[in-house]
Amino acid sequence: MKKLILFGIFFIVAGQVPSFAAEGIQWLTLKDGLVQAKIEKRPLIVDFFYGKGCSRCESLQKNVYNDPSISKKIMSSFVPVKIDLTKPLTAQEDALGKKFEYKNDCLLLFLDHNGELIHDTEGKRLCFVDTLDPKWFDSYLDLIIKKYEKK
Repeated sequence: MKKLILFGIFFIVAGQVPSFAAEGIQWLTLKDGLVQAKIEKRPLIVDFFYGKGCSRCESLQKNVYNDPSISKKIMSSFVPVKIDLTKPLTAQEDALGKKFEYKNDCLLLFLDHNGELIHDTEGKRLCFVDTLDPKWFDSYLDLIIKKYEKK
């Protein structure tokens, strides 16, 4: 009981309230994400993004990633990775982008825990460069989860 009280006091003094539920998506680097995916045997969602000024990135952030059901699903079923295209890329990030012909543009990939691209049931590559409807994307995440579990 004393430990719990001390734990609570620490966060109050630090000005933080502990939250054990995922609040939004906790993005990782590609290097860390690949390691975590292998350990946890979970697929990755990799977003090559620009952020402000990019309508695709702004729409994904505002309408998709900020949706509580989608962010919860991503955090529970995927290892989320963001690659910031406004900064110099690591060799590993650049190689992944070139592998899928991203041409230094936005790209969303779904990879298995070994870093291999997941294909949908029709054999299509699961890569997106356009804005996505949140409801459609939510159901698409379910498709990817099922596809990954069958591997």
